[in-house]
Amino acid sequence: MSAIFKREVRSYFTSPIGYIIVLVYLMLYSYLFTVLFSVGNPDISLVFSYSSSITMFLIPVLTMRLFSEERRQKTDQALFTAPVSIVGIVMGKFLAALAVFALSQAILIIFQFIFAFNVAVDWVGFFSYMLGTLLMAASLIAIGLFISALTDSQIVAAVGSLGVSLLLTMLDTVASSIDNEFFASVFGWVSFTGRYQTYLEGIFDIANTVFFISLAAIFVFLTVRVQESKRWA
Repeated sequence: MSAIFKREVRSYFTSPIGYIIVLVYLMLYSYLFTVLFSVGNPDISLVFSYSSSITMFLIPVLTMRLFSEERRQKTDQALFTAPVSIVGIVMGKFLAALAVFALSQAILIIFQFIFAFNVAVDWVGFFSYMLGTLLMAASLIAIGLFISALTDSQIVAAVGSLGVSLLLTMLDTVASSIDNEFFASVFGWVSFTGRYQTYLEGIFDIANTVFFISLAAIFVFLTVRVQESKRWA
């Protein structure tokens, strides 16, 4: 698994994708922190709230090539015959994408320290925001990984992942607009927005944490099953 992880991380930075992801977040966070710093507002939850919308668009870019590129270049069979299990392959790719995303979020720590030297900051809240962001990202990366395993087109993988990401964040809006109480409660339960919002309020909710981890685990498992079926096809 470690070999796959290193290979995937390296591939992100031998192509423009890794640099684009980090640069976009750097520009976004620089702008938001400049605005907050100029008005003397240390509430970094606003930064996370705005950036979550960008994350929905950037994670599909991060995951679109993970398996679809292997299939397009016909290198997937060589990968399957390598001395590593399917689980190791899938987990290596998943963790590599999550590591690149985490690297882009590490920029926030620098800005938070700048704030800390000038005003009192809420470090507990900061780590709550960061945890929520990473957990939600892990779920979206697992979903994108699964979709990438279903197609050999990076564009289809990206659009499919983006569509699912937007749907999962809009379900609470859908829930509030329908009269059926059962479906409203189901849509509200599945929606990412309400669950992520609890972290932005500085609340560590075990149920939401288990939800994001479980969802990521389910889609990683489904990806393993898809790849195993292709290995023996």
